[in-house]
Amino acid sequence: MFQGDREPDDQMNLANGFKQVVFWLVHLACILAIWSGVSWVALAVCFALYVIRMFAITGGYHRYFSHRTFQTSRVFQFLLGWLGATSGQKGPIWWASHHRHHHRHSDTEEDVHSPVISGIYYAHVGWVLSSQFINTRKDQVKDLLKYPELRWLDRNHLLPPTLLAVGVFFLGVWLNHVAPQLGTNGFQMLVWGFFVSTVLLYHGTFCINSFTHLIGKRRFKTTDDSRNNLVLALITLGEGWHNNHHRYPGSEPQGMYWWEIDISHYVLKGLEKLGLVWNLRTYPERIYAEAAEGAA
Repeated sequence: MFQGDREPDDQMNLANGFKQVVFWLVHLACILAIWSGVSWVALAVCFALYVIRMFAITGGYHRYFSHRTFQTSRVFQFLLGWLGATSGQKGPIWWASHHRHHHRHSDTEEDVHSPVISGIYYAHVGWVLSSQFINTRKDQVKDLLKYPELRWLDRNHLLPPTLLAVGVFFLGVWLNHVAPQLGTNGFQMLVWGFFVSTVLLYHGTFCINSFTHLIGKRRFKTTDDSRNNLVLALITLGEGWHNNHHRYPGSEPQGMYWWEIDISHYVLKGLEKLGLVWNLRTYPERIYAEAAEGAA
């Protein structure tokens, strides 16, 4: 049976012992950098895995699985799901189910992670570590549940990050053997390539839940407190244009104008040219007209 047959309990609960321990142990592991040391190659892998996995969250988990703003093949769909799962943020079905619920109830009492209702800590990370959101909201993701490979990925969501950690460790071992002048090794690569990169990825992603509902400008008068924020758009490869997104979640690009930097969109346009994705949806003219009217 698919994991998550019980619906989530929406009563706020800040304590789930196992999730708390695992989450904070990943953070504490970053302290090992004191003993592992650092090298330019370890920093490069840390940065690369942050960017790749951030795109898998923004372009995959968010724009594809949650909002279906473009189309792709079943094989590439699974690849996006696998890459997203390496971030340690559970599987694409679970992620999409709670995100869709968030959009239906944004900044209301039923919102999963509203800083306006529940405070910054709960919106940023408390809801992730709570007990009531362990299960999937199956009523929100019937379109995704029909894929057995995605259900398998959700059940085994710890496998991708575990294999990534093992992979970067042995990458460091191999580099130390073939190119010792690079000054890296398995331990160092594990610390920087996996633990530090994953923690940065956690909080980069979580900033969208918390700070983009508190800090920034509001182009549209939406029913929630979503805001546009350039800094957060850079950190998250384009997700900081949050007020745009909440006004029209069906658009693949979240930046509306050329100066609203949206790196995930640029990557998806490149993938479109390669034939890996297609039918990228965008803002209709009426949304641009509304934006122009508001700026007048």
